[in-house]
Amino acid sequence: MKVNESNKVKILPITELEKTALKNKIFNSVDNLSYRKRNRRNKGLVMSLAFSLVFLIGIVLCYQKEPNSSITDFVNTSKLVDFNKTDEVVLVLGNGENLKIEKKDSNINYSKSGKKLTIGEDTEIEQETSKNSKVAYNTLIIPYGKRSKINLSDGTIVWLNSGSKLIYPLVFNGDRRELYLEGEAIFDVAHDKKHPFIVMSKEQEVKVLGTVFGVTSYPEEGEINTVLKSGSVQISYHNDPKLNHYSDKIKITPGTKATYNKETKGIVSEKVNVNNYFSWRDGVLIFKNNDLSYVMNRISRYYNLKVDIKNKNLAKEKFSGYLDLNESIDKVVKNISASTNMKYTLEEGIIIIN
Repeated sequence: MKVNESNKVKILPITELEKTALKNKIFNSVDNLSYRKRNRRNKGLVMSLAFSLVFLIGIVLCYQKEPNSSITDFVNTSKLVDFNKTDEVVLVLGNGENLKIEKKDSNINYSKSGKKLTIGEDTEIEQETSKNSKVAYNTLIIPYGKRSKINLSDGTIVWLNSGSKLIYPLVFNGDRRELYLEGEAIFDVAHDKKHPFIVMSKEQEVKVLGTVFGVTSYPEEGEINTVLKSGSVQISYHNDPKLNHYSDKIKITPGTKATYNKETKGIVSEKVNVNNYFSWRDGVLIFKNNDLSYVMNRISRYYNLKVDIKNKNLAKEKFSGYLDLNESIDKVVKNISASTNMKYTLEEGIIIIN
């Protein structure tokens, strides 16, 4: 095969000037490439730092938006209740509205989200679970002579006795399910291992995961009683005013009552018949070797009456018996007087015992 000489590519020798120009061009290309790599690395570092900063700001904003107000702070700023000046069940909503519940046995139920509240069969209320990044709380006030039942958003059932106040969030957030009790209540707690249920009162805190127990914590009484029916509870007592935390703790087993004496700061636990302390839920009072003053104080709450025991020795006399709260107050007091030496008169809203 013949090759046409005119089509061959001729390579001519390079001059010194061209060599210098080519050398400079290669060095400049290397420098530019290195600069672009460094620039890309710097830009990548700047972008990474900027992304991290945005991410951290996002986390902070998320935490700021998360409702985070203490129930203790809310309790300390809530109004005191004079149970002698009210005769209707009152539910104080998160927006401050007072809702009077006139029906005697209307159950109060919250949806799982806490936003929907149902009272009885015909009343529904929508609420916001937080306001201005703060948890919204409801307060249920039970006057003397009334009782109530409430189903909380986590499935826990609470029976509230006469002269009681319960403060609770519409929905439980955080690691603990906290509420505050003044008075007497029975709790059937929905089990949740990751979120312990905490019942707080002025001088004690009861911690459970899921169980049935009762707490009696009236401000005017010298003792706080906790009675356990099933499961287990840990009770912490705030018995040292100098300390900002609960200094003493005790665990009790089913069938046990723990009593805290407010005056002596002493704690005693004993085995009891739990049904005697839970019977009021069914409209019955059961007493066993209780002081007459204690018996009459409990009766006065159920019937919304005042009691005046003139004889101080009689006030210490022991009483045991079964009282049906569905009976008239006159019949109930007669049943008590039949087993004691007391004489009484029933005047306008006052039982006078001689």
